[in-house]
Amino acid sequence: MIETLAYYLCTAGFAGFGYKLIEARRSQPVRTMWFLAGFGICIATGILVLTPAMSALAGPGPVAEWVLSLAGDELKLGAIGFAVAFTQSVWRGEGARLAPHALFTAATMALLAVCFALSGPQRVGDDTVFPAAGLPFALADKVLFLVYSLISLGLLFAVFVRSAWHAAPGPLRAGLWLLVVGVGAAAGWTFWDVDDVVQLARTARIGAREDVPSSVLAAVTIGFVAAGATLSAWSPAVSSVIGRVRAYRAYRRIEPLWTALRTAVPGIALDPGRELAGGAEFALYRRVIEIRDGHLALRAHFDPDLPARAEAAARRAGVREAEVAATVEAVTLAAAIEAGRAGRRFDREPDPVAAPDTEADVAAEAAWLVQVSRAWRRREAVAERVEAATPG
Repeated sequence: MIETLAYYLCTAGFAGFGYKLIEARRSQPVRTMWFLAGFGICIATGILVLTPAMSALAGPGPVAEWVLSLAGDELKLGAIGFAVAFTQSVWRGEGARLAPHALFTAATMALLAVCFALSGPQRVGDDTVFPAAGLPFALADKVLFLVYSLISLGLLFAVFVRSAWHAAPGPLRAGLWLLVVGVGAAAGWTFWDVDDVVQLARTARIGAREDVPSSVLAAVTIGFVAAGATLSAWSPAVSSVIGRVRAYRAYRRIEPLWTALRTAVPGIALDPGRELAGGAEFALYRRVIEIRDGHLALRAHFDPDLPARAEAAARRAGVREAEVAATVEAVTLAAAIEAGRAGRRFDREPDPVAAPDTEADVAAEAAWLVQVSRAWRRREAVAERVEAATPG
C-alpha cells in the first residue's frame, strides 16, 4: 500500500510541478521554475527507482541492483541541490549566487559515486554486503550523504520557516508552511539512514531496499512539497468549494429565524420555491436580505424598552457573556412578531438601526444571524424571566 501511495503522489507531484512551471512563466524566470521542476523530477524518480517494482523491471544481477541503489542516492542529492537553487533564486532573484552550492552538490555526488564503487557491494538475498576492504568506503558513502543532506535541508528549513513566519496570511503563507512540513519530512527521511550506518559499522551489511518508515517519509515528503509548491494552482478551487460548504451551513443554520420571519411577513420571500437556484452563496446572501427586510417590516412592533429588560434577564438566566447580545436580539424579535400578530404598535420607535452592508460583508452578517438563530431556540426561558420581572 505504501508503494502504491508513493506512485500516486509521484504522479500528482509530476503533474503539479509541470502545471506550476507553465503557470509561473508570467511571474518567475523560467530558470527558477526549472529548478522547481528539477527538484520534483529528482525526488519522485528517486522514490521510484528504489521500489521492488523497479528492481524487477531492471532484471536480476548485481550490476542492476548497484546502479539502482546508487541512482536513488544520487537523485536524492540532486533533488536537494535543486531545492536549494530554487529557494535562492526565488528569494534573491538574479543576484543569487548559485555556483557555490552547485559545486558542493556536484562534488558530493562525484565522491558518493567513487566511494560506492570502491566499497565493492555484493547482493546477498535482501541485504547488501561489503567486504572488509570496502567497508570504510561504504561508511564514507553513507556519512557523506547524511552530512550533505542534513546541511542543505537545514538551510532550506530555516529559510522556509523564516519566510512563512513573516508572510501575510493567505495562500503564500499556507504554501510555505506546507513546504516546511515537506522539508522536515525530507530531513526525517534522510536521517533515517543513521540506522543503516550503525548496522553497516557492526555487520558490514545493510538492507538493499527501502523499509516501510522510509517509504512513508518519502511519500509525505513528495506530497507536502508538491502541495506547497503548487498551492496557487489548486487553492482557488478548494477555497471555492469550502466557501460554498460554509455558505450552505450558514444558510441552514439561520433557517429557524428566517422561517419565523417569513411566516410573520410572507412578503419578504424574494423567489419562493427557488431558494437554492443560484447556488449556496447567493441563497445565503438572499436569505440575509430577507431576514433584515422582515426585521424592518416589524419595526413599529418592537418594544423600545424590552432590550434592556431582556439583557438583564439573560444575565440572570446564566447566558454566557458572548451570547447575551444575540439572545437579546432573539427575544426582542420574537416579541415583535407576537406584537405584529396582535396589531400592537409602540408610540416611541426603537433607536435607528443601520441597514447592514450585506453586499460588502455577507459572511460577517450571516455569522451574526447564526448566533441569533442559535439563541432563538432558547429565547423562551429568557422571555419568561422578562415577563416575571415586568410589573403587573
